[in-house]
Amino acid sequence: MRNHLIFTLVAPMGSFGDLAGHELRGSYFWPGRSALLGLVGGALGVRRDDKSGQATLTVWKTAVSVLSVGIVWQDFHTIQTVPSARIKRPETRQEALSALRRADNGVITRRNYCNDCVFGVAMWGGDIQLLEAALRKPVFVPYLGRKNCPLSAPMSPKIVSADTSIEALTQVILPPFLNIDTKRPKLVITDENIPGGWTEVRWDEPLDRAAWHFGQRRVRVLGTEFNS
Repeated sequence: MRNHLIFTLVAPMGSFGDLAGHELRGSYFWPGRSALLGLVGGALGVRRDDKSGQATLTVWKTAVSVLSVGIVWQDFHTIQTVPSARIKRPETRQEALSALRRADNGVITRRNYCNDCVFGVAMWGGDIQLLEAALRKPVFVPYLGRKNCPLSAPMSPKIVSADTSIEALTQVILPPFLNIDTKRPKLVITDENIPGGWTEVRWDEPLDRAAWHFGQRRVRVLGTEFNS
């Protein structure tokens, strides 16, 4: 048996990143490791530029149960980028961006959002008592991927003992207005090497929060068939 900290993420909208630098953002349909560490780091009061504080978050292992993702829709943004011709010149990005006042290089980007998000989360490997207290009274306001995606229900953190993260996730506490069976998630994504399902490579391991650098990791993904 192992102790896990479990909690619930419920929001009208959620958006979860993929590889940065592309015109389409938010193509994951569940919060990855970087999103979860960012959320709990904010609850603990760890700032993005606090490298020593960010390093303390790497001890955590994570698992997510996807209980609902609703309808996926897109929002559009107009942004300015560095003209490709100027990228080839030996100058800083700041100097290149300053040229945009003289030559606009606007592009359309798309952001994916999921409606009616409901996720269960299990974490282990760190100080779960400290993290439980932080999730009950977070330092920074938690949100689901982007700041325009506030939570719509308490996270209800709880410490449970379970043999696996799969078992721990069945015990997450949902708000009373949801009629969802926590024992039958659509997907479970876990750091554990659990039999069944398949392995996926994700680029959501935070390497440098200030510079937005992320590395790859392998996760196990299990579908609803493992409950049948």
